[in-house]
Amino acid sequence: MTDSTDTPENIDEFLGTKPRPRWRRWMKFWLPGIILLVLILAIAQCATSDTKPSYITQEVVQDSLDLTVTATGNLRPTNQVQVGSEVSGRIDEIYVDVNDRVTRGQVVALVNTDVIDDQIVQGRANVNVARAQVAQARATLKVDEAQLRRLREVFKISGGRVPSQIEIEQAEAAVERDRAALASALASVKAAEAQLGTALTSRERAVITSPVSGVVLARLVEPGQTVQAAFNTPTLLVIAEDLNAMQLRVEIDEADVGQVFRGQAATFTVDAYPGRRFPAKVERVDAASTKTATEASAQSAGAATGGAGTVVSYEARLSVANPEGLLRPGMTAAATIATNNTGKRLLVPNSALRFRPDAEEKEAGGVLNPDIGLQQNEQKATIGVGSQQRVYVLEADGTLKPITVVTGQSDGRLTVVRAKALKAGMKVVTGKSAKPK
Repeated sequence: MTDSTDTPENIDEFLGTKPRPRWRRWMKFWLPGIILLVLILAIAQCATSDTKPSYITQEVVQDSLDLTVTATGNLRPTNQVQVGSEVSGRIDEIYVDVNDRVTRGQVVALVNTDVIDDQIVQGRANVNVARAQVAQARATLKVDEAQLRRLREVFKISGGRVPSQIEIEQAEAAVERDRAALASALASVKAAEAQLGTALTSRERAVITSPVSGVVLARLVEPGQTVQAAFNTPTLLVIAEDLNAMQLRVEIDEADVGQVFRGQAATFTVDAYPGRRFPAKVERVDAASTKTATEASAQSAGAATGGAGTVVSYEARLSVANPEGLLRPGMTAAATIATNNTGKRLLVPNSALRFRPDAEEKEAGGVLNPDIGLQQNEQKATIGVGSQQRVYVLEADGTLKPITVVTGQSDGRLTVVRAKALKAGMKVVTGKSAKPK
């Protein structure tokens, strides 16, 4: 009988297999450690490589720099009129539609006048009644005046004996009453004529005409629809007076508004015609910001105004010629306003002003470097007109020569600089290549 306490080595010997070495049994522990150590040594070797760096350069140029301000907005007609109805009633006819051209005074819509016609008939009848009352009052006054004259004559002939004083006073009062009745009748005539005039005016206004010559942009009602002009004038049509001359309204950021003035030339693009630029000219820059109008509207409506984080902008109006009729109201446009020209100056790319060799070395330290990107942001914040910056010129032997420059105006890509040691054609470093030589 076999002993049940045999060890694994005895079993391997019994089965005829060779036992595994001890180092092989512990391989799952030491092999990953060796692999990790090799990776750490490889990364350290790459990080401490003493190869010569390769720089990205760009030539210093001497040229004029066009300074611009960009803004977005929408195209609008120079004069846009909303045609409404001043009388209430059913719309019987609409004679124009969208895109139709109309002339000043042309009939564009007709409101039903059945009720107004009845009011006119009633008004004329009231005028006739009032005039008849005037005639009646005048006749009564004439009779009473004659009676008063007769009594006064008899009183004179009789030496004051007849008629009595009371009869004469009664006759005089009757004449005064008749005169008041005549004045009231005359006033009734004027009131009736005024009511008739109102009805006639409403009848005229039921025939709606175009106040300007232009193009119909919108039609907001249809025949059979009822409009109510009790509290406000309902809009029936929107007419643009002239689309050959349009207006572009853009919002200028508060940081750029000091550079934009009336008369400056501008260009703009619209999505409908990609790649094509249309000319424009600055016509007006509002003195008040758009925030002012927003706050005023909010206060009148009783709503809360925006906080300190509200974006402040100023509306500028640009005049646009549209002889070909390509531009349409409502199109979104991206405008570029030419604000200044520097003339011939030394220009360097903005990336050359931000480049620092030590910052590049810190970035090469990898994700473990906590200062990565901070120096570039600090440097970018200090770049401004009149500030002293440093650019690095790549020499023939591959070394970097620092040159201090005074910065001028910038268009966001290139910056004007002044420095005696900097010449056109020199190569300034804008960055370090990812792959060294």
